[in-house]
Amino acid sequence: MKRTIIKIDDSRCNGCGLCVKGCHEGALQLIEGKAVLVSELYCDGLGACLGECPQQAIELEEREAEAYDERKVMQRLLPKGEKVISAHLRHLATQGQQDYLQQAIDVLEENHLPIPVPANKSTSQNSFLFHATPTSATGGCPGSRNITFTPQSQKQAIGIPASAQSQTDTFTSPVSMPSELQQWPVQLHLLSPTAPWLKKANLLVAADCTAYSAGDFHTNWLRGKRLAIACPKLDHGQEIYLEKLITMIDEGGIDTLTVMIMEVPCCSGLLHLCQKARQKAKRNIPLKMVKISLQGEILEEIWL
Repeated sequence: MKRTIIKIDDSRCNGCGLCVKGCHEGALQLIEGKAVLVSELYCDGLGACLGECPQQAIELEEREAEAYDERKVMQRLLPKGEKVISAHLRHLATQGQQDYLQQAIDVLEENHLPIPVPANKSTSQNSFLFHATPTSATGGCPGSRNITFTPQSQKQAIGIPASAQSQTDTFTSPVSMPSELQQWPVQLHLLSPTAPWLKKANLLVAADCTAYSAGDFHTNWLRGKRLAIACPKLDHGQEIYLEKLITMIDEGGIDTLTVMIMEVPCCSGLLHLCQKARQKAKRNIPLKMVKISLQGEILEEIWL
């Protein structure tokens, strides 16, 4: 069958083994100092290993490959213990793979094993469906259920008297939150790395999904900055991104670089890209990382 699966560039792989540790499904192994995809059957194609690779040696491609089998993956993981199983379930949940997640839970129940609870309780409440209802209790297919949660704006409105609702409505009105975008285009492939507006600019490199998750994206993160957006998982030409970012630092003349990413593992590839660009650039500029949850909560904000 034709599906998305990883591809490893041997010329870039330095044998660090980080991707192998990040692949809980067991699809990767180190062989003669290089990461190797040893089984297409165990590669889910979701790209958790992309974010682990500091060399950008892994990318996703669509090609003929053996179908992924979640039940067989779980059978391999059972002897490895609760921590590994929990990490695997967390990976499936953050990627929105509810069909696979339900299959994994079914295997645990068939083997009379408990369903692990994520270490991060706040994240589990907002993002994960670890405690899925067993199929037998629903009469339907819980794996087809979508992830839903209450928007922060509605949470803030809970308990507010009706007389005060108009004030809340005014606050959340699009008219009261004007755009802070200062330039076009914004997609990194389309940006000129020597555009005049980059001179002395504070550049925000944001993963595509961040603007949709962070309700305050414009007011708190984009204001006063220039913007470039990219997806480390789906975008092709990562080496072009790297060269473009280096040029933005050395020739474009940006003053600071802020990279904003989601909590999902594959998104960290954008951080590695920005770190590598600063490392290779002749100029040394401040670099900040901001990581947000699926509901836009700030999980980490740090200067690197």
